[in-house]
Amino acid sequence: MKNIISKFIVFLIIVFSVNSYANEQDGVKALSPEIRGLLSQEMKAIQKGMISIIPELASGNYEAVSKIAKQIKESFILKQKLTKEQKKELKHKLPTAFIEMDREFHKDAGMLMHVAKMKNGELANYYYFKMSNACIKCHSKFAKHRFPAFSSTKEDSGHHH
Repeated sequence: MKNIISKFIVFLIIVFSVNSYANEQDGVKALSPEIRGLLSQEMKAIQKGMISIIPELASGNYEAVSKIAKQIKESFILKQKLTKEQKKELKHKLPTAFIEMDREFHKDAGMLMHVAKMKNGELANYYYFKMSNACIKCHSKFAKHRFPAFSSTKEDSGHHH
């Protein structure tokens, strides 16, 4: 009996691992065209904001940095425009890691907004870097179909700073 239970547990672990891996690989590609369109709108708005922060940060215009960071922090186009069915789809099709990365990114945008209000250039640079790095990590993990240059890079080597 123990042997059967052990085999069943191993089987479940394998099934859930494969399913989790498949979800991670599909990620955004598994979403309906409508949701992918909304996600694309949000990403374009974030990209525009990230690019516009650079000259403002470099010139010490912290008020503008704070304003842009606030817009990025609050850029939840998806949450604002989704139906109940689409929200269910997101919950079931997006990998947990994607959702966690997104949540952390928007939290860092809030921190950038805060430190820019405080006119702290060093911390503003730090949070901008964290946000930029989050984009790279997310795109290389979940959007290789959109950013093929990440397909040729090595996966996470386990080396972290």
